[in-house]
Amino acid sequence: MKDLKVTELAVFAVLFLVITVMGFFASNWQSGGAKNKLESLDEWGLGGRKFGSWITWFLVGGDLYTAYTFVAVPALVFGAGAIGFFALPYTVVLYPMVFLPLVRMWSVSRRKGYVTPADFVRGRYQSPTLALIVAITGIVATMPYIALQLVGLESVLRTMGLNASGLAGHLPLFIAFLILALYTYRSGLRAPALIAFVKDGLIYLVIIVAVIYLPSKFGGWGAIFDKSATALAVKNPATGAAKGSILLTGNNQLQYATLALGSALALFLYPHSVTGILASRGRKVIKRNMVALPAYSFLLGLLALLGYVAIAAGVKPLTNGATGKPDSNTVIPVLFNNEFPSWFAGIAYAAIGIGALVPAAIMSIAAANLWTRNIYKEYLVKTATPKQEARQAKLASLVVKAGAVVFIVAVDPQFSIDLQLIGGVIILQTLPAVGIALYTRWFHRWALIAGWAGGMGYGLFLLYGIGNPANGKKHFGGSALPLSKIDVFGWTPFGDSPVQIYVGFVALIVNLAVAVVVSLVLNAAKVSNGVDETMPEDYHADEGEDSPPAPPPVPAIPGELS
Repeated sequence: MKDLKVTELAVFAVLFLVITVMGFFASNWQSGGAKNKLESLDEWGLGGRKFGSWITWFLVGGDLYTAYTFVAVPALVFGAGAIGFFALPYTVVLYPMVFLPLVRMWSVSRRKGYVTPADFVRGRYQSPTLALIVAITGIVATMPYIALQLVGLESVLRTMGLNASGLAGHLPLFIAFLILALYTYRSGLRAPALIAFVKDGLIYLVIIVAVIYLPSKFGGWGAIFDKSATALAVKNPATGAAKGSILLTGNNQLQYATLALGSALALFLYPHSVTGILASRGRKVIKRNMVALPAYSFLLGLLALLGYVAIAAGVKPLTNGATGKPDSNTVIPVLFNNEFPSWFAGIAYAAIGIGALVPAAIMSIAAANLWTRNIYKEYLVKTATPKQEARQAKLASLVVKAGAVVFIVAVDPQFSIDLQLIGGVIILQTLPAVGIALYTRWFHRWALIAGWAGGMGYGLFLLYGIGNPANGKKHFGGSALPLSKIDVFGWTPFGDSPVQIYVGFVALIVNLAVAVVVSLVLNAAKVSNGVDETMPEDYHADEGEDSPPAPPPVPAIPGELS
């Protein structure tokens, strides 16, 4: 604690106190005078489903542009170079891809009262088992994403001097967990929705100052790129290969493309992304946001460039007092500490810290909704009242956050972005059951379960086999898979190729292949595919359109389009 930065910590603490107070008092915000406003999942977990365009803009933006943006992406660019920019095309192609599916998800969820993606799957296929699988997958995939946010906040506190050794080194992490847990428990989704206004304002301010002021200190962007190219070309003693490159190489171009596409497909499968959409007031709100949200991608690109600025500035990552290893996640906080006045560095740290807490809150709420609706009520207490559901969700949100803390301590990745990429491999396996099912029921429900099992099993097997010589990890060392490691029952179709690919993309292909084959067999055998409780018009309903009386259930027709 001898290097405690008092000024930065004071500014950080004041801003953190402001948003903490906002979080506690957010329970009365946007309530419309409703009584018992937090005693149902619709109110606690979805904010009453009445957020307009501006609130949705900040909520979804705060949900998607996180510590991943401010810490993880620049740290990857700092450590590996051009591959870190995969996040830019990923967010560019994302919105056109999910525009129509998300509108359909909102409509059918509004009509049927669905709170989670697993609710939709339960109604679409009359399959509690498939819904349970989707729910568990969503919860497990969300934990490393929450962990990434807490790592981002921990890196800021560590840079300000809270960097003790041993278990005490994780004290900042436990403090962050406590603050997040308390205001999320009290105010539900309204808390991060309100705080997102402050979070984005601070982030805009810091980015504008950083991308204008910092390059001028190091000779402009040309000099920064030249220094970065030289530094990244130096060989890593642990691997014998160059640390990275400011241009893609023949070995990582496929990884770059599949990372971008796989991440785009995965993002709105995450429960927290769907939660932000379902909290919107109507279809027009979602459409406006899908058109406007790409503006954040511009900011993401500027932030990624700060990784090169850190190289040019000669930044050295701090040593993590808890692990004794260099912490690459501190690169940007250290850059700000070295180059900004103390008071502004404190503002920048608060921007990162608040930018971590907002999405972490939304993620824990989304995971809690899954537990409550699709496990607790489905299997444990079928007669649970709305008040009991809300209470159960509040408790579950605490457990999910605690799980994220355990994940950080157990996995200890080289780059925090690996937490999100590993989560992406997991959540991608729900694409057929959730994303494709918004348009067709051609896939058989048992085939979807078989596909999920095949893709998930193979994906985790591949992740387990990926080591990282740079930090000595033998397993779960990243998500980049050499094609030479793809083995099909002893057949290696790509020989000894060193070209890399994103594990999630490979696992999804296996998932779809299994689901197609099993669906062909089961549909041909006329095995029951459950009863679809949704109707075609449900996918086009808008604000204020009440659900018509449900007709008698009709057996689903394989391949029927909605």
